[in-house]
Parts: sequence; structure tokens; C-alpha cells
Amino acid sequence: MRLRYLTLTAVAFFSAFPLYYSVVVASRHNSALAQVPPPLIPGGNFLANVSRVFDTVPFGLALVNSLIVAGSISIAVMFFSTLAGFAFAKLKFRGRNAMLVITVATMMVPAQLGIIPLYMLMVKLEWTGTNYALIVPALVNAFGVFFMTQYLSRALPTELLEAGRVDGCTTWGLFWHVVLPAARPAAAVLGMLTFMSAWNDYFWPLVVLNPDNPTVQVALSSLASGYVNDYVLGLAGTAVGTLPLVAVFVLFGKQIIGGIMQGAVKG
Repeated sequence: MRLRYLTLTAVAFFSAFPLYYSVVVASRHNSALAQVPPPLIPGGNFLANVSRVFDTVPFGLALVNSLIVAGSISIAVMFFSTLAGFAFAKLKFRGRNAMLVITVATMMVPAQLGIIPLYMLMVKLEWTGTNYALIVPALVNAFGVFFMTQYLSRALPTELLEAGRVDGCTTWGLFWHVVLPAARPAAAVLGMLTFMSAWNDYFWPLVVLNPDNPTVQVALSSLASGYVNDYVLGLAGTAVGTLPLVAVFVLFGKQIIGGIMQGAVKG
């Protein structure tokens, strides 16, 4: 038991150390990168370096854009994936298995193949340069549908739905009053994964957005551009850009652990 805790502590330390060291470097001058041995204690220039980040690129606007895009996509994916997962897992209709297979098969298609048609569609809709081009194509995805289908097929008893129908619930009533509460742990995990994916997305926002209206990842890439790389500036922006992800994990941590434990018991 003691060896297990020591192993977990070591893994946690090595996992968190890169983030901690980026904060250490972000709080010092560029000369700290050449010091031997490297500094391990944060310096006193973190706020000054963060201020330089906001002066160099529109980082405040990038944070707002990323929060709007990642938050909207996460809420939509949780809702639509739970709705589709309920249909595939518990409702009987013609072609259900074939539609589920086709949905899962779309995960094997590389996302890069759809970039050009999607960009042409965004041009026709006049959505280029706006957040609509990031939010609307990502409102639902095949992984979320498959994830919620697998969870609800095992965690939601069919007898509970039949009892609801006996009490007079419609299909929509069952979804709102029975399925959504039961799906909350898995939906929280899916929402966190979706938020992280949308927050860290770089290629599609770089293609479809204007340089003066970036997301966080595009703004960070602007900090690294130029003939001379200012690593302290980039790490300061990275540290600020990571804070929303940490906040999401803290807020949904209880639901995530509950979902993992429930899945372990069901398994």
C-alpha cells in the first residue's frame, strides 16, 4: 500500500512539474533560462510579464473568445450527445443499429479532409472571422454520442423508464426527469473533455478567424512568432491561458470522480 502511494505521489509530481516550472520561468527574466542550475523558486516579475502579454497581443479578447467558444460547444455536446445516447441506448426504432454504426464510423475519417469544404461553407454563410464558424460545426460529435450511448445502456435501468411511462411520462418527460439526472456524471466527464479539446484547438481557429480576433491558442502562437523568441512572454501567456482549464477541472472534479467510481462499480 505504501509503495502504491509513493508511486502515485511520484507520478503526480512529475505530471505537475512542467506546469510549475513554466510559472517559475514566467515570473523571471529571459536570463533565467541560461542559469545553471536552473531556478526552482518563482521570481517577482510574473505580473509584469503578464502585462507585456496583454500589451503585445489582444489576449483579453482571446480569453473571452475561447471561453465563449469552449463553453458553448461543451454545453451543446453534453445536451445533444445525451439526447442521442438516450435514443440509441433505450429507444427502439427502425435502423437504430445501422445509424449507430455509421455514427461511430465517422470517427475514422480524418478531420483534415473536411477543412476545405467546411471553409467554403463558412464563406457562403459569411461566418468567417466570427465565433459562429467555431461553434456551429462542433455542436455535436460522434465520440460524444458513442460515449453517452455506452454509459446510458449500462447505467440507466430500463425498468426505471418503464415505471416513468406507467406514471404518464412522455419520451421528452423521461429525458428531462430521468435520463438527464442519471447521465450527469458521464456528461460532466464529456463536458470537461470537450472543453479541453475546444480550448486547445489551434488549426481550425487559425484558418477561419482574423488575426485581430483570435482565440487563446492563436494568440499564443503570435507570441512565439518573429525572429527572436521571447520564451518568458510565451510561458506567461501559457500560464494565464491554462487557468480556465484548471478552474474547469476543480469545478467538475467531484462529478468526474463520481463518474469514474460509478463506472468501476458497474464494471
